[in-house]
Amino acid sequence: MGNEKDKVEMILAGVDLAWKNEKNPSAVSLGELSGSQLTVTKIIPAVIGFDRLSSLLLFENKLHGVAIDAPLVINNYSGQRECERLVSVDYGARGASCHASNLGNYPEPAGVKLSLFLEAKGYKHLRNAGNFRFQIECYPHPAIIEIFKLPERLTYKKGQVEVKRHGQVMLANYIKALGRSNVVSLSICDEYQKYLDDHYIWSLAGQALKTNEDVLDSIICLYIAALFSRLVPYQCYGSTENGYIYVPKQPCII
Repeated sequence: MGNEKDKVEMILAGVDLAWKNEKNPSAVSLGELSGSQLTVTKIIPAVIGFDRLSSLLLFENKLHGVAIDAPLVINNYSGQRECERLVSVDYGARGASCHASNLGNYPEPAGVKLSLFLEAKGYKHLRNAGNFRFQIECYPHPAIIEIFKLPERLTYKKGQVEVKRHGQVMLANYIKALGRSNVVSLSICDEYQKYLDDHYIWSLAGQALKTNEDVLDSIICLYIAALFSRLVPYQCYGSTENGYIYVPKQPCII
């Protein structure tokens, strides 16, 4: 009989969701959480289409929770959601303001569609007790600032190719450093280590570089799901009724 502490406690997912996911690729990271150990077991890059994404998330009906980088609740027809405004107040000076999500510019938002699908399957917003399945909206930039105690946002999404490569290398090295975290320790299966490899990242350009960016974001989302499951300190901006953003407030590397 195996050691009790080695048993998988829950399966989690992190999703970097494309706003127009029927045309643009998303990325999904799946992991097993046991105690304070999170193991990334599968990474699926360049996922296109709602049917493909939803089937990945509900494999064998064992998924316990998912953190999604996309607006999951949108009721406003113009401007920003209140949660986006509040995050921008706290993190704008550190380069981590939010884009505006509204039904005027995005009449059929992919995040809302995915969220409603998950809710129908029993995944409740911000529900973290017992065996309840959960979904949370997250935003990698402020989460990365908090998890790694950074003064400002990492620049890995915009700018010249060299700037984005350098930013991805920095983020990848921070992710690898989570292996020694005493909050939630992160390990990644060998076959997916290339996404964190400095030489590999420096070799990328164009869509391949963007795909790697999406993968790194999905790993961060997965880690955020684990932090949520472990009840670490956090702040929830906004409300489940009109839109919210979950931001962990727990440094994970000393």
